[in-house]
Amino acid sequence: MKAILKTFAIVLTLAFTAVSCSSDNDDKKSGSRDIRYEVSGNYTGKISATYTESGNGGQAVDINSLPWSKEFTASSDTYGAGITLIGTGGVVDQTLTVKIIVGGKVEKETTAKATSDGSIIAAPGSYVFPL
Repeated sequence: MKAILKTFAIVLTLAFTAVSCSSDNDDKKSGSRDIRYEVSGNYTGKISATYTESGNGGQAVDINSLPWSKEFTASSDTYGAGITLIGTGGVVDQTLTVKIIVGGKVEKETTAKATSDGSIIAAPGSYVFPL
């Protein structure tokens, strides 16, 4: 089941990145390629994250404690940044907040709550670098 959830998260993250429209970023001309993913909250279940890293490669990791972050500088051939989290075994209404920070500015953010079975999905969407 965990492998299926990780595969789903990778596909979801890459799909968000692929279908995001660069015109959404017309007012974001900073040009920075410094990316930081931040995850915080009080969720106590198992958390798996899938994110886009430099070169458009998908990475999957298990998050063992909160807060968690990942920083990198994207190469020039990287189209954007995206992250998706899936959790199981938590408690109803526990939360996860996920941020995509580009050049020190929060570009995407979402907070998700665990459902009655303790599962959670948090996907803030994708950031696409301006052309």
